Amino acid sequence: MSDKIAVVPGSFDPITNGHLDIIKRAADVFDIVYVAVLNNSSKTPLFSIDERIELIQSVTKDIPNLRIESSSGLLIDYARSKNAKAIVRGLRAISDFEYEMQITSMNRFLDESIETFFIMTKNQHSFLSSSIVKEVARYGGAVTGLVPTLVEEALQKKFMNK
Repeated sequence: MSDKIAVVPGSFDPITNGHLDIIKRAADVFDIVYVAVLNNSSKTPLFSIDERIELIQSVTKDIPNLRIESSSGLLIDYARSKNAKAIVRGLRAISDFEYEMQITSMNRFLDESIETFFIMTKNQHSFLSSSIVKEVARYGGAVTGLVPTLVEEALQKKFMNK
């Protein structure tokens, strides 16, 4: 029997507790989970790809079935290259659904053999996004409880140097 392989994609700039929750829950369901750190060309990242991978590796080191890699290009091509049968996406609110439905429909058009699974975020993370976290941290606001401690420290360092 072959492994059930999934991909959890995102820019993770930076990883939040909401992302971490989705990743952990996916890792409970699938045998192997690839966290694909994507370079979103429409965004200017705060953290480099290598910094994001390092942060994710540090905060997920206790999850043995995770693989963290970067990816550029089409997500469906990356998923195919890993023999993944699933893409896992987190949903925070109904506003996410329309955007995610478009992406899912395009991915199905490109490869019908790869399914997309949506995991609803826990209520305490429903407002959380990397953009909001960066904005709060940029102005010295507390992000404790929104991101892992290691990420909070990395944010503080970034903004002290700007």
